[in-house]
Amino acid sequence: MIRWTTTGVHPASSIMRARVLLALDTSAGEPDPKEVIAARLGVSGETLRLVAKRFAESGGDVLATISRKKRDLPPVPSPVTGEVEARLIALACSQPPAGHARWSLRLLEKHVKLTEDIPNLDHSTIGRVLKKRNCVLI
Repeated sequence: MIRWTTTGVHPASSIMRARVLLALDTSAGEPDPKEVIAARLGVSGETLRLVAKRFAESGGDVLATISRKKRDLPPVPSPVTGEVEARLIALACSQPPAGHARWSLRLLEKHVKLTEDIPNLDHSTIGRVLKKRNCVLI
């Protein structure tokens, strides 16, 4: 683990957690007080507590403690599915409503809210979908 902290090929957060573990190691004797360790490493006391807690939860696995946890699922599934994209692109490629020369993102947003089979999307999401598919509003 010392090599992990001295080579510059690892993420900074992993190096910081490895240094915290080394400072909290009790196999070499009694560690310094947590306030001293926090000041010496430039981290907060909360960081020390969280790294120690994660070390205990991982069953003493150092690599699991210092590595970044993988996320299981995105926190919120995207409302934009392939079908929603297709309907949105079809709407953007259709004729604009009477009184408008072209579709704007805000005008598309208003019409999406009126359409029942498309979830409500804001203009920035609509813009991202159209940009991803190289659709240009002219």
